[in-house]
Amino acid sequence: MTDDDWMRQAIRLAAKAEQQGEVPVGALLVKDDKVLGEGWNQMISLNDPSAHAEMQAIRAAATKMGNYRLPDCTLYVTLEPCSMCAGLMVHSRIKRLVFGTTDLKTGAAGSVLNLVQQPQFNHQLEVVQGVLATECATQLSAFFQRRRREQKAAKQARLSD
Repeated sequence: MTDDDWMRQAIRLAAKAEQQGEVPVGALLVKDDKVLGEGWNQMISLNDPSAHAEMQAIRAAATKMGNYRLPDCTLYVTLEPCSMCAGLMVHSRIKRLVFGTTDLKTGAAGSVLNLVQQPQFNHQLEVVQGVLATECATQLSAFFQRRRREQKAAKQARLSD
C-alpha cells in the first residue's frame, strides 16, 4: 500500500472521532504493511488530555508488539503532531512520520517546532508532510465550521428564551 492508501485509513479513523464529538484526527502505526495500532482523538470521551489519536495508536502498537520501542514503523496521522505526541514518537523510536495537514498553532514536526528531527536528541524521524493534505484539512475545517454554527445557534436560542 502507498502513503495515500494508509492516509485514507487515517481519515476514516478521524471520522470516528468526529462521530463521537471529538476533533477529527486519526492515526495508525504500520510495520511491514500491517497495522499494529490505530487511534482517533478521544480526549473528551475518555476525560484524558493525552488521548490524542497518535497516543492511542502508539499505545495499541506497543501492547501488540510487547515492546515500548517501535523501530521500523511508520505513523500516519491526519494532522501534524503536537509536542506531546512528537516526544512520544522520538521516545518510541518510530522510524517515519507521515502526516496530512500542518498545525500552525501547535505543530511540532516542522510548523511551530520540529521535535522529531532535533539533532540534540538521540533519535530523529523521517518526515513526510502533505499527504492528502487537502482532504485532511477539509475534514478539520468542516468540523470546526459546523461546531461554530452549532454554538452560535445555541447562543441565539438562549437569548430568545
